[in-house]
Amino acid sequence: MGIDLCKLINLQKIADPRGNLTFIEGGRHIPFEIKRVFYLYDVPGGADRGGHALKICHQFLIAMSGSFDVIVFDGKEKEKFHLNRSYYGLHLPPMIWREMDNFSSGSVCLALASEKYAAVDYYRDYNGFLRALAETK
Repeated sequence: MGIDLCKLINLQKIADPRGNLTFIEGGRHIPFEIKRVFYLYDVPGGADRGGHALKICHQFLIAMSGSFDVIVFDGKEKEKFHLNRSYYGLHLPPMIWREMDNFSSGSVCLALASEKYAAVDYYRDYNGFLRALAETK
């Protein structure tokens, strides 16, 4: 798995004068079935989130309101994605270190996950993540 698998995915936007609509179907619009949904909100100015990698879980992040940056690292390359619209999101495959920062006031990050929460799926220690990457090579 490499950084090239971290992709922005445009979602269908159905425009209507009464308000726009966007929908997501797991396995159709995003490359996994959805088993968990969570969201981040009320992130204080200057705070960051993430700081981990997942062993088997895929995630799809959407800026439902406001904006934020997602910095991804695969052990070799680093890339920053700016999320600021509710009709596209960022697919994060397993074994990608992610950090999130630059949250605007009132921002909400929706996360769709391929797995139910399991603490053992997380690399929360950066050096441990790098060691695990080296072992898989």
